[in-house]
Amino acid sequence: MKRIIIPLLIAAFLWFFMFSPWTSGIFNFWTAMSFSAIVLMNMAFALRPQWWIEDVKFDWKNIAGGVGLAVVLWGVFWLGDKASAWLFDFARPQVELIYGMKTGENPWLLSILLLILIGPAEEIFWRGYVQNALSKRWSPNVGFIVATLVYALVHIWSFNFMLVMAA
Repeated sequence: MKRIIIPLLIAAFLWFFMFSPWTSGIFNFWTAMSFSAIVLMNMAFALRPQWWIEDVKFDWKNIAGGVGLAVVLWGVFWLGDKASAWLFDFARPQVELIYGMKTGENPWLLSILLLILIGPAEEIFWRGYVQNALSKRWSPNVGFIVATLVYALVHIWSFNFMLVMAA
């Protein structure tokens, strides 16, 4: 179990460093996020090197499915943003704080980082390693639920309810 607890503690520390108001401004957020992505991805590969062989299948069906799911997820977040702004007075300012993280940054660089490094690294660590390990320990459904809750929980350091719920 320590093969999952220690990586999760490291992830919690990295997310604390990135999102905490007490550490805000020490480093550029996107530099810290990129560093964290590299650390977690390398840890996942070191702890489960066979991940690519067992779980990743590059074919047009999977690529189309991934793009389709990305569009659906974008729609869910768009609807969630509109609904939460309508339901909760605090939602819009909290969402603006999240989007404010990109202010002053090169949009092309952020797009490349998110597409090539941060997005894949988070998938590799959170789904490829954490969710997989928890699913093998308990069951696929329990693994999914616990991994989702832990992923949301590491965002707690932001003290941003909307970010935690989106995670």
